[in-house]
Amino acid sequence: MLRKVARGWALAWFALIVSPAQAQLIPTPAAEESKAAETSAPTPAAAPAPVADPYGRETPRDAVSGLLSALAERDYALAAHYFDARSNGEQLAKEMQAVLDAGGSLLPFGALSDDAAGVLDDGLKPNEERVGNLADPDKTPIVLTHGTTRSGARVWRISRETSAAAHTLQPKTAPEADEGPEIAGASLEDWVRLLGIAALVFLGFQAVNAGILFAMGRMIADKENSRVYRLTQAAMPPLSLFFASVVFTIWAGSMPVSIVARQLLLRYVGVFAWVALAWFLFRMVDSVSGLLISRMVGQERRQAVSVVTLIRRAAKILLLFIAVVAVLDTFGIDVTTGVAALGIGGIALALGAQKTVENLVGSVTLIADKPVQVGDFCKVGTVTGTIEDIGIRSTRIRTLERTVVTIPNGDFSSRQIENYAQRDRFLFNPLIGVEYGIGSAKLLEAVELIEDILNGHDRIIKPGARARFKNFGASSLDIEVFSYIEAADFDESLVIRQDLLLLIFAGLEKAEIGIAFPTSTVHLTPHKAPTERPASLAVDAEPS
Repeated sequence: MLRKVARGWALAWFALIVSPAQAQLIPTPAAEESKAAETSAPTPAAAPAPVADPYGRETPRDAVSGLLSALAERDYALAAHYFDARSNGEQLAKEMQAVLDAGGSLLPFGALSDDAAGVLDDGLKPNEERVGNLADPDKTPIVLTHGTTRSGARVWRISRETSAAAHTLQPKTAPEADEGPEIAGASLEDWVRLLGIAALVFLGFQAVNAGILFAMGRMIADKENSRVYRLTQAAMPPLSLFFASVVFTIWAGSMPVSIVARQLLLRYVGVFAWVALAWFLFRMVDSVSGLLISRMVGQERRQAVSVVTLIRRAAKILLLFIAVVAVLDTFGIDVTTGVAALGIGGIALALGAQKTVENLVGSVTLIADKPVQVGDFCKVGTVTGTIEDIGIRSTRIRTLERTVVTIPNGDFSSRQIENYAQRDRFLFNPLIGVEYGIGSAKLLEAVELIEDILNGHDRIIKPGARARFKNFGASSLDIEVFSYIEAADFDESLVIRQDLLLLIFAGLEKAEIGIAFPTSTVHLTPHKAPTERPASLAVDAEPS
């Protein structure tokens, strides 16, 4: 019994001793949260995300387009949101439409800024943007202001000053209510007037085009071969369309017709203007490159034709790209992301097409430096032959074995090139060997005979032509000939070389001087047999 009591007291004391230590070693969850809160660094407040505008008024272009769409639908409650006014927004929208229909003007779609900040260098305040003029003699500007809505969105709206000016003009310029059918928010009469003016302007410029070409045809006798007439004939159709678009834009911009019809038509007239400009530049590129190619063909510069063709294609691709971007921008399609993607793709393409770019640069170097021409006989590295074609990527050489070797232009331009076709003279340097037994007098006669033949030939360049006794050869007395043959090409030089060698051979033959050939003298010494055979070498042989 005493043992049980003692054991119980011992356990109690052990629990009292151990419990505080455990409380210090094992923190509670509340203590952990408090410690984490004390040691954690304060996080900065996240920047608020920009608030989107439900009416699409982030840029001046979007604001004007949204207002015109609301006016076309006669939804003046929606149009009121595009005015900086606390009240009477619908009335302001009606007054603004009346003023614009009476002759006010808005900038074409492509001329409106598509940047949220607008145009900053137009002389106005940073929060103001001019987008058109009112129908008054002073051409009061239509100004947008950049402000913040109650929801925190940054939007562009028509300023209060512009609305007040339109209210002042509205009673004097407000048209009567139109009667009749409407198309796309404008009366049929307005559409007919605008389209009639467009047709009139276009046909007028076509008549001017025909008159100019007719007058030039009467003044120029040979129209087919006249460069001026051909250039004019190629340029007039696209120029007529372009100038017709410009004149219609200026004329129709302030006509007293529906602003909805005007802006929609002017938007697509801008597309015609870009197409006409691209068409004109395309024709000019073709005409100029055609004239250059015909001139290069006449001068037999085939490699230059390849370069002109390459430049023409590159220029057309660049013009087409610019025209497509401009047309897409006119339709309101954002091309910024596409252009950035094309830039990244262009860098990747350039990195992957280094050899192609190297060959292209090599072809330009060959054209500019002109180390060889088509038809030249040359040696490029270890390849010898005639240049058949210098293309955009490679050069083809016809070898003496009649095979064709194609060398990339990047590699071709970096090799050592020896052009035989550009030689102005050909070396005649044979080594003539005469017999040893002729004697010194005959040797001197041979030297003088060969030199007289050189001086007497009309295709040998006289200054420097000579013949000299050079060396005692292994089987001949060597006479070296040094002179230059005047010839137009290698084949002609071979004919003259043959003629000279025959003259020298005939002269030596007439002087009874023989041409040496490799000879050798063999001296035989008789061998004496030994008188006695050594005993050690004696061999018994049986008679056969």
